[in-house]
Amino acid sequence: MYSRIRALREDRDLTQSQVAKILHCSQQVYSNYELGQRDIPTDILIKLACFYHVSTDYILGLSDTLYP
Repeated sequence: MYSRIRALREDRDLTQSQVAKILHCSQQVYSNYELGQRDIPTDILIKLACFYHVSTDYILGLSDTLYP
């Protein structure tokens, strides 16, 4: 799951700081999500899925289908 949110971010040429701003968290907190050092709260998971237009199942690694 953590590598997927990083790949989604990098595919769109976004920095961690830019995504953190969208999620209303600090860059460090977002970095911890990508590194797997902090669990991603459900509300953040949903925001990421909506922002990237992918399913939460894709982010969680339950599906290889990008779109819901």
